[in-house]
Amino acid sequence: MLRGDLGALAAVRRRKMVANLDVVLPLPTAAPLPAAPAATERDLRLDLFRGIALWLIFLDHIPENVVNWFTIRNYGFSDATEIFIFISGYTAAFVYGRAMRERGFLIAGARILRRAWQIYVAHIFLFTIFMAEIAYVAATFDNPLYAEEMNILDFLKQPDVTIFQALLLKFKPVNMDVLPLYIVLLLLFPPALAMLMWQPAFALAASALLYVLTWNFDWNLPAYPNGVWFFNPFAWQLLFVFGAWCALGGAKRLAPVLQSPAILAIAFAYLAFAFVIALTWYVEPLGRLVPNWLSEWMYPIDKTNLDVLRFAHFLALAAVTVALRAARLAGAEIAILQPAIRCGQHSLEIFCLGVFLAFAGQFVISEYSGGPLIQIAISFTGIIIMIGTANLISWYKVIEGRSPGSRVQQPDADLAGGEA
Repeated sequence: MLRGDLGALAAVRRRKMVANLDVVLPLPTAAPLPAAPAATERDLRLDLFRGIALWLIFLDHIPENVVNWFTIRNYGFSDATEIFIFISGYTAAFVYGRAMRERGFLIAGARILRRAWQIYVAHIFLFTIFMAEIAYVAATFDNPLYAEEMNILDFLKQPDVTIFQALLLKFKPVNMDVLPLYIVLLLLFPPALAMLMWQPAFALAASALLYVLTWNFDWNLPAYPNGVWFFNPFAWQLLFVFGAWCALGGAKRLAPVLQSPAILAIAFAYLAFAFVIALTWYVEPLGRLVPNWLSEWMYPIDKTNLDVLRFAHFLALAAVTVALRAARLAGAEIAILQPAIRCGQHSLEIFCLGVFLAFAGQFVISEYSGGPLIQIAISFTGIIIMIGTANLISWYKVIEGRSPGSRVQQPDADLAGGEA
């Protein structure tokens, strides 16, 4: 009996030695495993800020609206457009970067081009319904100013030519410039993404070089019947690529810089400077205090070509936001902020809806001489409709088994990336 016990004890000791040996000297594999992809858990902070940006864009698109005095465009150089473009570049790189890492350039590029086509179809659908809405209102209320304000007079005069130019993305009514910009950015994104994954610093430098050349040589795409694109894709690509660069590791590289008290102080100082300058646009006595040399150097602050002051203002906002709220959203916060998050998760549909609602709000204010109370009611009603629509879309996805939370293997980049 003692001999058997000793034999069993020796066997246990041998197994422990082998286990320890496996820890110290792991068995070789046939080939090194690829680096694990980044976590695919959806970052609700991106959805939150994208949803808020959608609300701000909707409010800014309603002229003579007292509520849009509370949007960020009145208190600095940048507005919700910069937020939206940056987040779209970030989410596109997050989704398609993983696809390119796992499936290769060809498959990821095909998915990006498919998403560009989907957004193109959405743009044409939006254009058709929007034209019908404006034309109907202008004819019914016998007010041609609507057609003039929304830049569709050429459509009413030459619908055949104008529709063809719209298919080429050269003719765009007011408030319909964002989707064409996305389409061009996505068409150029496959090689840019490959470069970002291979040499991120070089890719970001190339994007900055294109931005500088665009300013020096006035590069832009032609518009119909005259002029150029309101959002110059050769300039705005810098913000989109910068967002993608942050998604692919750039944010971690910038973390030590953003944690510097000196950088945070500079960001706060620049935001304060932009706030004071923005006040001079509305308070005439303050405008007289701005030196002439500063005005000549600063103006015009060009939105079409993403002025450096606008880009710097967005960077300062981002730095302060990261410093003030770097942690992920907690459960209670998610519940409170769910309306904005839901809108951000379905940004393509909500953006298109916002275009319709903004013109409807403009029509009501113009026809019925809406005062501040009417303007407030229209603004909040529009946001409530956007929230309800986002919840309805989410409900449909749930009953179809396509809830964003249940698809952990592939995140949803929505407007920028689609359900890749």
